[in-house]
Amino acid sequence: MIVRDTLGAAALAAALLVPPPAAAADAARGASLAAPCAACHGADGNSTTPLVPSLAGQPPVFLTLQMVLFREGIRAVPAMNAAMEGITDRDVEDLAAHYAALPPHTDPPHADQPERDAAKAARGAALSVQHRCGVCHLPGYTGQNQMPRLAGQREDFLLHTMQDYQAQRRTGTDTTMNAALYGLSGQDLADLAHYLAIQR
Repeated sequence: MIVRDTLGAAALAAALLVPPPAAAADAARGASLAAPCAACHGADGNSTTPLVPSLAGQPPVFLTLQMVLFREGIRAVPAMNAAMEGITDRDVEDLAAHYAALPPHTDPPHADQPERDAAKAARGAALSVQHRCGVCHLPGYTGQNQMPRLAGQREDFLLHTMQDYQAQRRTGTDTTMNAALYGLSGQDLADLAHYLAIQR
């Protein structure tokens, strides 16, 4: 009941915050706006910067929602709040279209990414099934609507994000992840992050 109510509230908040598209988003125009983003998120949307997420292949609704949350100060990440200050709805939609169209790397994208650890991956896979990560994020962890792509994301970013959810530091529209990660140990989170990061 709590999860259903939380999901309903999140869906309503997303509907209110994300601007309805007035016209088809322009990925080419989004590419022209993305130059400042490349320094942290990578020229091709695949981040090589510690703790900075890859944006390539993320669902456009997820990208749009996050940018609006940053712009409105609802999600507090100072660098992103500053970057999104004054950005228009059209800019948001075009940037989202640009990054959604970029292909995520299909090989390990980070020089500092650890090699696949079979034991950690197996434990992470079991935890993912147990906690039904594939229901919202889809079986291939490619994300949908306001749920992000997890497959191939930076391992350090995934772990940091899950730790923030557990500690109630992650703000936004949806508290489902706080409940989903309840009771998991630090090792559990590390195993999940490793497993998801190596998915292609």
